[in-house]
Amino acid sequence: MGRPRAVLELGDWVAYDGEEFQVAALAGTSVRLRSANGADRVVLAAFLMGAPDFEILGAGKRVLPAVEPFGVLDGLGPEVLAAAKELERHLIELETGLPPDSPKGALPRPQFDPGVRGIGQRIEAKAAELGLAERTLRKKRANYAAQGLWGLVDGRLVREWYSTGRVDARVVAVARQIVDDQEHASTGTRSRLIRAVTKEVEAVYGKGVVPLPGKTTFYKLLNTLASGKHTFGPAATRRQAANRPEGQFTPTFAARPGEQVQIDSTPIDVMVMLDTGETVRADLTIAVDVATRTICAAALRPVGTKAVDAALLLARMLVPEPMRPGWAETMRMSASLLPHDRLAAVDERMRAAAARPVIVPETIVIDGGKVFLSETFTRACAKLGISIQRARPRTPTDKAIVERTFGSINDLFCQYVAGYTGPNVTRRGDRIDNDRLWTVPELQDLFEEWALIWQERPHDSLRDPYRPKRPMSPNEKYASLVAICGYLPLLLPSEDYLELLPVARRQINQWGIRIDYRTYDSPDLGPWRRQHSGNGAQEGRWEVHYDPYDVSRVFLRTKDGWITVPWIHLPLVSAPFAEFTWQHARRLAAEVGEDPTHEAAVARVLDDLLTRAEDGPIDKRTDRILGRGKAAPAALPDHVETPPPAERTPPPARIKTDTVFEVLDVHAEAERWI
Repeated sequence: MGRPRAVLELGDWVAYDGEEFQVAALAGTSVRLRSANGADRVVLAAFLMGAPDFEILGAGKRVLPAVEPFGVLDGLGPEVLAAAKELERHLIELETGLPPDSPKGALPRPQFDPGVRGIGQRIEAKAAELGLAERTLRKKRANYAAQGLWGLVDGRLVREWYSTGRVDARVVAVARQIVDDQEHASTGTRSRLIRAVTKEVEAVYGKGVVPLPGKTTFYKLLNTLASGKHTFGPAATRRQAANRPEGQFTPTFAARPGEQVQIDSTPIDVMVMLDTGETVRADLTIAVDVATRTICAAALRPVGTKAVDAALLLARMLVPEPMRPGWAETMRMSASLLPHDRLAAVDERMRAAAARPVIVPETIVIDGGKVFLSETFTRACAKLGISIQRARPRTPTDKAIVERTFGSINDLFCQYVAGYTGPNVTRRGDRIDNDRLWTVPELQDLFEEWALIWQERPHDSLRDPYRPKRPMSPNEKYASLVAICGYLPLLLPSEDYLELLPVARRQINQWGIRIDYRTYDSPDLGPWRRQHSGNGAQEGRWEVHYDPYDVSRVFLRTKDGWITVPWIHLPLVSAPFAEFTWQHARRLAAEVGEDPTHEAAVARVLDDLLTRAEDGPIDKRTDRILGRGKAAPAALPDHVETPPPAERTPPPARIKTDTVFEVLDVHAEAERWI
């Protein structure tokens, strides 16, 4: 009952035009198919995947697996959800012979052993155990295979070395333990440890029982036991040395895009300003592809990443990065070495995409952070056919690529940004708070633009076997691997993207849906106004999904499907905007004496801001917020239609003069590396 990946690969068997074919070759936008009798056919990839009967065959594969409705599952009562999970546990035992929480080395029960009993016998035994009819159990098994956990919800309820000389072994054992205990302690002197060892030996064996070495021998003993542990050096270095793996170090290797993606989160070495005026360090979460060193996606948050942010990061990883206003045309995918024409023929969203490849992960390596162990993130990966590999606790070398990428970000990006703190307090300036600091959204916009430069910068770990002296950029490596291994990413479709967006629970009133002093309404809400959603656990409130980067519309789930509900004042504003843009407009409205809770007043201020941003420069902070908020993600659903904006005269081109850090010249840098 594995989950497929949304990638068409060489060797896959597919159903097409009433026959079964094997993918023999991928060339440009064409796919060569070979039938069982040896007949060949060449079909355009877009035509093949658009065929009504197209399907990837074998091992229960489907082309585009649907993401479970996490918002619906989150709204279920605890008893209903617990019952579904318990039944899921029994079904896994039915299929594999062992429940998911079985200890290592456990053997299946005789009645559920797949090597002894057939599936029919196992179903009969499990039905008897659960007190269910066989027909009912077979139906639930089929529902689980097609819908996951949602299909099980009750619809009615919704070695030692001798270098210590002749010192007594008991003294050596105590001294070794005390040296090991210094890993998390503050650094002290050798005389302090000699005193601690002496006291411990006397406490355990009695005073005068164990002969103690002289002072010089004691010093030599401690130096021997502390070798390589930095016991008397910097505390940070000591902790880092303790985290090194004891076994042989093996570099992480991947032969194709998406084979392994490493994801991690860490505080960035830049101070940012919150809306309250407080200065803090933001958390940066990135996903890095091992094969190409591509930064697949990134997210900045002021106080820590949440589970829904991790799911949104996963969604943004599987869709193209849109071009933003003010970005250079050289950052377009069409101007890069990426196979733009081939990808654009499969998905139109690629035509307006920036030069960052979309990589569908096979395996994601995570640490023990609760964000990545959350049910929202793990189930999203399971439904998308992505395996999760957890790094060992306190072992950063298990995901060394992403850890090293953070170091590169500090060297190549952070130190050029206002508010840079340095890696530690010994390198930190004393007047950072006096700098003109960026906000989190502004810094996110800067980083996303820099990440495109990273994609074109030669990377020393990326080499061509035929030209090993010349390093390749992530985009060059991606293009070469696509030609070698055959890789065609099937992007995340509209409905699945909506499933991964944050959820708000709201009532549908006569005037529409109200979120953060914004009203959303549409004629399509007619049958659902003032109606109970049918979800008693949520007191009848409806499930509304929204994109924090474009809150000009929301998406309502009904039993008939999704409804796109626009903001009622969108014709006045005439441009998409983000959540932080709206909050900034509310603050400005309050500054000029308007009511920040009055929707129309804030809308007028927002429209004035956008108009002035088009006609000429305004204050740096507002200009940055607007520049980022005006770009709607290219991953928006295909069936979503935005009300047409009012026509405006195109503004004259403006030259950006607020650059804080030196922008890398990609071509000059490439020539230097060559």
